[in-house]
Amino acid sequence: MSESKGVLQGFKEFLMRGNVIELAVAVVVGAAFTNIVNAVVKGIINPIVGALGSQNLDHYQSCLTATCAKDPKTGAFTDGIYILWGSVLSAALTFLITAAVVYFLMILPINKWKERQSARQAAEAGPADPTEIELLTEIRDALLAQRTGSPSVPSPTSGTIGTQKTHE
Repeated sequence: MSESKGVLQGFKEFLMRGNVIELAVAVVVGAAFTNIVNAVVKGIINPIVGALGSQNLDHYQSCLTATCAKDPKTGAFTDGIYILWGSVLSAALTFLITAAVVYFLMILPINKWKERQSARQAAEAGPADPTEIELLTEIRDALLAQRTGSPSVPSPTSGTIGTQKTHE
């Protein structure tokens, strides 16, 4: 039973990490923008590239063998080995546009918001509490002052205990 609690607690901690949430947002937004990106690639990018040749990037190809043949009626390859680099280029452009949209519309604004929140929290936090080492230094100085019988002179790092001792 305790092992299952440990596993469930670990799973909860895994899910609550910032990276997992950012990854989930990126996947969902990327899936949502797929149709838009495909329309941009087919409607804008392909015609621009098509000004150099075919308007469909899938038609860009290279033949690896000396005898490459294509059926003129169907467009099917009948002989040779073809590399369809136009399809790869189209997929790469789709990926880059999707990544840019996710970054500029989701990740960048969230990061800016997080920076503003952390700066606001730092300003509202005020002065920090003394550290354990500072408190121990103050206690040491107060004990030394009691032993020598001289009034406690706070050291540059002391604050609360030295001040309390001088007020007594």
